[in-house]
Amino acid sequence: MSGDEQIRIIRGAGVSPGRAAGPTVRMATAAGEPPRRRRSQGLDEASAAIPAAASAVAEDLTDRAEHTEGTAREVLQTTAQIAKDPTLVSDAQQRVRDEQITPERAVWEAAGAVASQFESLGGYLAERARDVADVRDRIIAHLLGAPSPGVPQREEPYILLARDLAPVDTAQLDPEVVRALVTEEGGPTSHTAILARALGIPAVVGVGEAIEQVAARDVVLVDGGAGEVLLDPTEEQVAAAKERVRVRAFDPPGRTKDGHRVALLANVGEVAEAQPAADSGAEGVGLFRTEFAFLGRDTEPSVAEQVDAYSAVFAAFAGRRVVIRTLDAGADKPMPFLTSGEESNPALGVRGIRTSWQDRDVLENQLTAIAQAAEDSEAEVWVMAPMVSRVAEAEDFVTACAAHGLHRAGVMVEVPSAALLAGPILARAEFASIGTNDLTQYTLAADRLLGSLAPLSTPWDPAVLQLLQYTCDGGAAQSRPVGVCGEAAADPALAAVLVGMGVSSLSMTPRALGDVGALLAATTLAECRAAAGRALAAESAEDARRAARGALPALVELAL
Repeated sequence: MSGDEQIRIIRGAGVSPGRAAGPTVRMATAAGEPPRRRRSQGLDEASAAIPAAASAVAEDLTDRAEHTEGTAREVLQTTAQIAKDPTLVSDAQQRVRDEQITPERAVWEAAGAVASQFESLGGYLAERARDVADVRDRIIAHLLGAPSPGVPQREEPYILLARDLAPVDTAQLDPEVVRALVTEEGGPTSHTAILARALGIPAVVGVGEAIEQVAARDVVLVDGGAGEVLLDPTEEQVAAAKERVRVRAFDPPGRTKDGHRVALLANVGEVAEAQPAADSGAEGVGLFRTEFAFLGRDTEPSVAEQVDAYSAVFAAFAGRRVVIRTLDAGADKPMPFLTSGEESNPALGVRGIRTSWQDRDVLENQLTAIAQAAEDSEAEVWVMAPMVSRVAEAEDFVTACAAHGLHRAGVMVEVPSAALLAGPILARAEFASIGTNDLTQYTLAADRLLGSLAPLSTPWDPAVLQLLQYTCDGGAAQSRPVGVCGEAAADPALAAVLVGMGVSSLSMTPRALGDVGALLAATTLAECRAAAGRALAAESAEDARRAARGALPALVELAL
């Protein structure tokens, strides 16, 4: 196309920054819903085929998990457990015997029943319904002797197009082959988005039916930072995208071009992630999620078990800051020994610090374990509570921490009330860390796990940006540091905006440290403030993103 012609652009949600160009390839789809055919013979054989197929799928997923690590391994292991679920298998077998239907149809109906149960529970379990559908499709493919649905296996690099990706598919992506992702569905906090960021693959999700226009082009350019897909890129643009640095190394410390310090930290969700995060150059841990020690258990882990787990992470960051979050149970992380599974709206129910209202011992035991691990560690341990919504809650948490000798006690800002009350809350707490995923969810009243509401799940929304600024202003008024540990920190352009608002630390997936650090190092504090001002003046998320990026010239130079 000639230089003076307008380049056609498809817009979606930019969930993983970076640019990549290449030919498009559609992901293989499932066989679809099997017809409801009856059979009167061979019912025993048909019934026996179901556990055999489920076992084969589980073994395949387990084998793949053993050859991966970190988040990808966890996703594969979780999906393998669903394939092993005796409830799904026995239900399908019963349908074959009672209703005399084919095994593939029986699996379809049994999986549908399980998925419906998960969806009715909401939150984390509703998200598991997508995993059930993926396992269903794999078992049916095995029964039919058909290829398993999933990511195409090719040697030449390409841009992957899909309606959406199951977690197990995203976990297996090879960044050297799959150069970028474009999906019809999904949002900024979906598994696809989170794992794409972890793998360093540029991704634009939620483009809707426009994905057909993308598929019709031989070569496209995906800009995961701007949330755009260029349908007719020039040869120069394609060449520039192919020359990009895939994963930039981070050379600490984090600072702007004119020397303003910004601590660049890593999010850590399990012990195995700690050392790789430390090796990446992270200046510390901005969010140490402790749920890994509690999930999948019927009883609370002992203090000794918790000490061992926390100590391992602290040891990896000796001499550096580790911000450990107390247990964030409830909503998408149900725990039978602490939370109820019968809440009609778990996201607005008993979660985070609220669980201590009914069972104080779990919090006290965890603070005991943190204090013991911190005492024997050289790490600088900070502690924060999730889901704080009132000044009294912050004051109570700080007092509880002090009783255990933990004097750097802070709060998560995840609900609008905490942002609006940041001043008085930070008159009690030592620091605040903003969880942009939940703050966005609660500000827009939009379940962040619901694909149909993906357009509302963006921290670029003007209302969310205003609350971020309120929080920073409250911190400045009390001379308290305010950090961000949500997914927003991994977006280089938004990271610069946050610095312009007054955020002093950014915590993210380790792979994002290089890009964020590079942009800040090429951008002055004045430019960050200008970008923040433009974003705050916008009336839509798209306008805020575009205005902010326009104020950051280094984005183009760095191809972010």
